[in-house]
Amino acid sequence: MPNGAQIMVKCLENEGVSVVFGYPGAAICPFYDALLDSNIRHILVRQEQNAGHAASGYARACGKPGVCVATSGPGATNLVTGLATAYMDSIPIVAITGQVRSDLLGRDVFQEVDITGCCEPFTKHSYLVKRTEDLPRVFKEAFHIATTGRPGPVLIDIPIDIQQNTLEHFVYPEKADIIGYKPRTQGHPLQIKRAAELIQTAKRPLLFAGGGVLSSGAKRDLVAFAEETGIPVVSTMMGIGVMPSEHPLYLGMLGSHGVPAANRAIHEADVLILCGARVGDRAVASPDQITEKAKVIHIDIDPAEIGKNMKAHIPIVGNIRLVLGSLREKVRYHVPEDWANTVQDWKANLRRCPQPVDGFVEPRTFIRDFSGMLPSKAILVADVGQNQIWCANNFKIREGRFLTTGGMGTMGYSLPAAVGAKVARPSRQVVAVCGDGAFQMCMNELGTIAQNHLGVKIIIMRNVRLGMVRELQDKQYQGRHAATILDETLNFRTIASAYGIPSADANSNEEALQAARNMLATHGPYLLVCNVSPDTPSI
Repeated sequence: MPNGAQIMVKCLENEGVSVVFGYPGAAICPFYDALLDSNIRHILVRQEQNAGHAASGYARACGKPGVCVATSGPGATNLVTGLATAYMDSIPIVAITGQVRSDLLGRDVFQEVDITGCCEPFTKHSYLVKRTEDLPRVFKEAFHIATTGRPGPVLIDIPIDIQQNTLEHFVYPEKADIIGYKPRTQGHPLQIKRAAELIQTAKRPLLFAGGGVLSSGAKRDLVAFAEETGIPVVSTMMGIGVMPSEHPLYLGMLGSHGVPAANRAIHEADVLILCGARVGDRAVASPDQITEKAKVIHIDIDPAEIGKNMKAHIPIVGNIRLVLGSLREKVRYHVPEDWANTVQDWKANLRRCPQPVDGFVEPRTFIRDFSGMLPSKAILVADVGQNQIWCANNFKIREGRFLTTGGMGTMGYSLPAAVGAKVARPSRQVVAVCGDGAFQMCMNELGTIAQNHLGVKIIIMRNVRLGMVRELQDKQYQGRHAATILDETLNFRTIASAYGIPSADANSNEEALQAARNMLATHGPYLLVCNVSPDTPSI
């Protein structure tokens, strides 16, 4: 008779899971013991938060739900930030945590924590399993919830005795049937008809693409719709990659750290077609100013997001891929020539030209040149801070992916997420870009990279500052730099060598590009340290 831990493994196998990211502990040991008899690969991270980030990178790189595992108490609470990050970015993750014995719950025993309560605000759903026989149903529902509707993390908390108890028969459900959970996928026909009619009267239409376009698999549909109509496209940070960066209709990322052409277009548009975007404050600081001029069509799988931050004149709840498909059937329209020419002029002329600084790498120019050296399907994972903005505005995507955390803005995301992406797509070039502050939050994952022989390339933008916070202090706190100066003596290359990872540093763009060529020609992981002027701005 299988015990609960063996059933957990069988459930994962039935869901087609081939890899999990985690860190063991006493309360999850029965599961780890059962995992030894499975073909499921386990990636031992160096801290549980990074298991969540790695599962996120995996899910985003291959489109399958990521799975992460932690023990009870501090193992589970360390996982919290990873789950919150995935929740804000709508990434499908199933998190499994061990828990103390069922009869000890609520008695504050060793390493007991109410993790389902802790995670309630930022998981799509959570389970505390109280009977071993419930495990198959719970796992089936968890994967269904994580991957349908608006994707997100689901937590399964399993006491150790539930893992140890035996069950006479194991039967995995063929489907999940959850009362009250029936996500709408088809947009309302009348609303789609109204949207089509509005688009066909537009003089200055604009497509506004968010991360929902990518998570719904609607990238090709959006590109086709834009090309058929000639409507220009802007994206949020999470929407970067919905179109190739050099596509003539793509204007770039908008928002407080976006490109001028994209920001100008959204303020001049008369019809906005929002696709899978929550329209957060970083993307649009004053949404009321936009809706005074423009009619808004808002398409999203999550009805709670429609109209939350920007008034929607025509709301459409549904899967973006299906809704865009319906719109393509109904819309017979091409953008007016004067609007098409105007946005192209903005794209050509409203450009920033960074100036080089002697003795330093100019990061924006380097990222632009470096992206041209990568294969077309390369995956770049940007961390948070100035490096994120440099990459978002300058990395030229073709067929690959740009991964970052746009909702939570979690420093230390890039390295573990790159681990997950590389595990998911071992044949692709995967590059993590981070600042020296962010790298020090996740550099323990060099151990994961080295142990698993993962060919992740790492670029550190080293300006010896917490650069974005320092910028804020310059603008709003009279240049009083409180706690934003990092240690100048730290040698990242020495740290890399401790893990057997080759490295280089660069003090100019010429040196950086030559080092990058060597890095890309090197089999296995590599660390490149780019020394950047502390005065280099985000945009």
